[in-house]
Amino acid sequence: MVNNPLGTAPESEDNPPAEYVLHLYITGATPNSTRAVRNIKALCERHLQGRYELLIIDMYQQPDLAKREQIIAAPTLVKKLPLPLRRLIGDLSEEKKVLAALGLPDVPLSNS
Repeated sequence: MVNNPLGTAPESEDNPPAEYVLHLYITGATPNSTRAVRNIKALCERHLQGRYELLIIDMYQQPDLAKREQIIAAPTLVKKLPLPLRRLIGDLSEEKKVLAALGLPDVPLSNS
């Protein structure tokens, strides 16, 4: 399963490409995969609202994508953009470490 991007509308003249492109490789509905999906969605909404594209890729249903990206463990988050490319393995529950790996400050966006 490849989910549609979350957090952004389709690219257009009025809507520039996402600043952050993230691919999360999971293995079905396992507890670790479920936690990783929940954790990265919450983190993105708090820190990257409207500035990210998140693809969730089930390695059982899309093994060729995982093989092409050389993903050997799941869940794995791949930060495609901005460069440098980064890979994080695990359920993404340690938010400060995930933010540091993504190059983000540990301060959520304000709604004002």
